[in-house]
Amino acid sequence: MIPGSSKIIIADDHPLFRSALCQAIRQGLGNVSILECDSIKKLEDLLSAHNDIDLVLLDLHMPGANGFSGLVLVRREHPEIPVVIVSASEEQHNIRRAIDYGASGFIPKSADLPTISKAIEAVLQGNIWLPEKGADAPPNEDEKAFAERIRTLTPQQLRVFMMLTKGLLNKQIASEVDVSEATVRTHMTAIFRKLGVRNRTQAVLAANYLNIDTPNTNT
Repeated sequence: MIPGSSKIIIADDHPLFRSALCQAIRQGLGNVSILECDSIKKLEDLLSAHNDIDLVLLDLHMPGANGFSGLVLVRREHPEIPVVIVSASEEQHNIRRAIDYGASGFIPKSADLPTISKAIEAVLQGNIWLPEKGADAPPNEDEKAFAERIRTLTPQQLRVFMMLTKGLLNKQIASEVDVSEATVRTHMTAIFRKLGVRNRTQAVLAANYLNIDTPNTNT
C-alpha cells in the first residue's frame, strides 16, 4: 500500500475502461484520490486546477493528441509529475518509444490487478516500471534524436506544431491559441530550428515519428 493519500488522474476517452481502472486502483492501493478526463484539453485543465497531482495514467489515443504528442505536452508543462502510459498495445517498440518520450512506465491494458498496483506503486516511489517484455526492441536512432529535439519545444510551440501538422493555416492557429499571426510565425521559426526542418512539409513528415505503431492491435 502507498503511505498517505495519492492523487491520480486517469486520462482515457473510453468511460468503461476508466471505470474499470478506477476500481482496480482503489482495490489495489486503498487510500487514493482519482480524477478522470477524456481529452488532452481536459487533462491540461485538471493539471492546472490541481497542484497536488502525483501521477497521470495516460492512454495514447486521446482527442487532442497525435500519438505520443499528449505525453510530450504533459511532460513539458508538468515535468515534476510522472506519466504512465496505459495502452492496448504491447509492442516492445512502442514501450521503448514511450520511455524515450518521457514516460515513467508502461502498463498494458491487459494487465491484471496485482500488476497494475505494482506498476503504480513503483512509479510513485520514483522508479521506472515496464512490463516483463520490457523495451527490448532495438532503438531507432533517428526517432530517438527526434524525441530529444521535440522535448526542447515549449508547450505553446508544441501546440502550434501539432496544429501545423493537421494542416491549419497560421490564421487558424492564431485563433486557436489566442495569439497574433506574427506570434505564430515566430513560433514556427523556433519550431523549425529546434526540429531541424526547413518548412511545413518537412515538419509534417517529422511528426510521423509521433504516430503509434499498431501492426497487431489497436491502441
